[in-house]
Amino acid sequence: MNRRRFLKWSLAAAVTAGAYPFAEPYLVRINHYQIPLPRLPRAFDGFTIVQLTDLHYAPWTPLAFFRWVLAAAMDIRRDIIVCTGDYVDRHRKNTVEDIDAIWPLLTELTAPLGVYSVLGNHDHRWDGGRSLHWLERSGQNLRNRVHCFTRDGQRLWLAGGGDLLNDHLPFDPLLAHIPAEDCRIVLAHNPDSADTSFVDKIDLMICGHTHGGQVNIPFYGPLRPVTRNPEYNTSGLKLSRKKQPVFIATGIGAAVLPVRFNCPPEIAVLELKSP
Repeated sequence: MNRRRFLKWSLAAAVTAGAYPFAEPYLVRINHYQIPLPRLPRAFDGFTIVQLTDLHYAPWTPLAFFRWVLAAAMDIRRDIIVCTGDYVDRHRKNTVEDIDAIWPLLTELTAPLGVYSVLGNHDHRWDGGRSLHWLERSGQNLRNRVHCFTRDGQRLWLAGGGDLLNDHLPFDPLLAHIPAEDCRIVLAHNPDSADTSFVDKIDLMICGHTHGGQVNIPFYGPLRPVTRNPEYNTSGLKLSRKKQPVFIATGIGAAVLPVRFNCPPEIAVLELKSP
């Protein structure tokens, strides 16, 4: 290869590498996980949860992209859909227009046994009242509530927490509504919630917030850690300091800058397994 050709190919490689982080946010994956839960009733073996989180809608991402994502989620075999917050992004003082744009799409989500949602720090920080309005209007509101599923006389519970940074709600009063011997799954935007002070058992906490790191540098890790517990700054199934399982999805959108690197967005599909 002569010098001129070498420089040409080097320039092309540099441009491609520089553009890739702006393309990765659109490379959505559907990732399947099997989650073993020792207390899961046998009747719920195979119970499937589709998780959507951290959409971070902002004007630089067309609504058509989110329509495609939500349609893809509803094409997956599922029992329920859960949404774990940050549906809009901080990019201007008035986010009401963005809230009013993304939530009508979220209200179209359906699943055989329902759709259940909580809010994240961006939702509360940038016009939390409007986000709470849509959360209730959608019929998906699980914030500080519990829901019981029954099959063959056996029970599985779903509970919704607040956002640790802007809407912290203690778990013990919430979990007091659930029999101690029953399996309970909790939605909470921030995985650091799993390390807060509570005594009741949580069989699985489902979270977002970290974006899986969003920009993950090889041999270094996330460029911008966002949790107190460093174990939570990536994605996947973790153990809290209480030795309880915490699942963290990479989410759909991006914060601060509309880029991702080595951390594609995902629709997470969680299949629960009994012993």
